[in-house]
Amino acid sequence: MEVLRRSSVFAAEVMEVFDRSPTDKELVSQAKALCRDYIHSRLIRAGIGWNKPDYSAPAPGGKLAEVSTILLRLGDELEYIRPNLYRNIARQLNISLHSETMVTDAFLAVATQIFSAGITWGKVASLYAVAAGLAVDCVRHTQPAMVHAIVDCVGEFVCKNLVTWLKRRGGWADLTKCVINTDPNLRSHWLVATICSFGHFLKAIFFVLLPER
Repeated sequence: MEVLRRSSVFAAEVMEVFDRSPTDKELVSQAKALCRDYIHSRLIRAGIGWNKPDYSAPAPGGKLAEVSTILLRLGDELEYIRPNLYRNIARQLNISLHSETMVTDAFLAVATQIFSAGITWGKVASLYAVAAGLAVDCVRHTQPAMVHAIVDCVGEFVCKNLVTWLKRRGGWADLTKCVINTDPNLRSHWLVATICSFGHFLKAIFFVLLPER
């Protein structure tokens, strides 16, 4: 079962762009690579196995690997604060995992709700936690190919909504600097604020999607 696949284009390009201002395309490629790595981590944690001959994690010691580690750490903190929020996403949304359109529409609706009041790194981490939670649901329900659609959705959302913000901050590497330079107590505060800002988003999105079912 092939769940995660990294393109050869990404492998050739993405590791070097932190030394200069990244292009929109590079930021989206990095976003998708980080999403694959995040999902990969959550599938392992869930005890789900698959054949992954084309998947490789960011090179150890590289800047992208550092960003990925920080992103996963923030996701761990979010899930610790509200463990049930990022699990059983499909059931909470009451969507069919056999319909790619329903899965991707629901994910994009949730993503839009998360960032409805602005962009923060905490909300970016939340976006990835939702994507990974939904991916775990898909693999558990024998829909591993849907993971590719979720990764593409993350790329699409970043392209349309987050690229400008990322470029102003110098790219994904800013996440590492932000977390390192933020007091742990303050970081916990803005993670809690992240959750509170859309704590009822799944219920809200359910009613948005309901007329379409």
